Amino acid sequence: MTSLYVHVPFCPTICPYCDFHAVRRTRGAVEAYLKRLRADARALAPRLSPLETLYFGGGTPSYLREDELRALLDLGLSLAAGAEVTLEANPGTLNRRRLALLSTLGVNRLSIGVQSFQDRVLRALGRAHRARGAYRAVAEALEAGFRVSIDLILGLPEQDVEADLKAAARLGVGHVSAYTLIVEPGTPLALSGVAEDPDREARALRLAEEILGEAGFVRYEVANFARPGEEARHNLTYWRMEFWAALGPAAASHEPGEGGAYAVRRTNPPLFRWLAGEGPEREAISPEEHVREALMMGLRTREGVDVGVLERRTGLTLWPRLAEPAKRLADAGLLAVRGRRLIPTSRGLDLVHSLVLPFWEALS
Repeated sequence: MTSLYVHVPFCPTICPYCDFHAVRRTRGAVEAYLKRLRADARALAPRLSPLETLYFGGGTPSYLREDELRALLDLGLSLAAGAEVTLEANPGTLNRRRLALLSTLGVNRLSIGVQSFQDRVLRALGRAHRARGAYRAVAEALEAGFRVSIDLILGLPEQDVEADLKAAARLGVGHVSAYTLIVEPGTPLALSGVAEDPDREARALRLAEEILGEAGFVRYEVANFARPGEEARHNLTYWRMEFWAALGPAAASHEPGEGGAYAVRRTNPPLFRWLAGEGPEREAISPEEHVREALMMGLRTREGVDVGVLERRTGLTLWPRLAEPAKRLADAGLLAVRGRRLIPTSRGLDLVHSLVLPFWEALS
């Protein structure tokens, strides 16, 4: 495995839409977390090749104090030359001093949770920063030499989507993740009565492809846009359903399988059960299940899925079952078929569930 995800669950505030494993820091929790993390990293190290991608997600990793960041970013793992080292950050946790420290510690890519450049939208989302802080943080990160990605949430009530997208296009960043609002059951946002609007969200994504495309961004995944060469290499590992390791509470790995399983997914428990020494849940993934997951993830991307690669990975004969739905979807304008590679069109990316379902039915 050459990719590693590290989950950092601590956040200064918990946003009302958040469904990730995030907690506020309590006395001794960060110290205990870092101690367990380092022990797990030592145990994992022999199973890793030099890492091509290393991703610190959260939570808000940039929220940690300087000494804690030093401990987090010094896990004793080997990095390949040119490795992509990404850290998620919120604008309010970044300043020139913090950016200089992160650079010294080896971080070369920042994923900054901007979400919107409109103060009324940020207030509705429960964000701690305002538009001015977002502009400042992004400008200082670019000035410090980082590759920068920003997150936007699109399709929100009262949001001027066009204004947010144009602001993002002008920033000079190389990557924009433009997600539509997901109202997860049980979150404060859901309990407040806010609902998703699929039509509004579809219009927002079409507008994102248009505005960001005019600025030189390519929609290389359903909700991710990059200038050439600025794609998130770590996330491509997920979308290609390659293998990756994971450390930290609630983190999930996708590792080579044993016996008849193609892969195994190991998912760690939440923070306090993890700190108590509870081990991960283990799920064996059969070759057939791997194919379904690879289709679901790969058809979210502009590069699509090479069925020949899946056949070589799993030893399964797939094309005779997939050729007919591929032709139907191509005739409907959702897919291009080149050899045995299935490549979504822009319309196919907009209707990705309609794209995946016929293939799953053909495999059942």
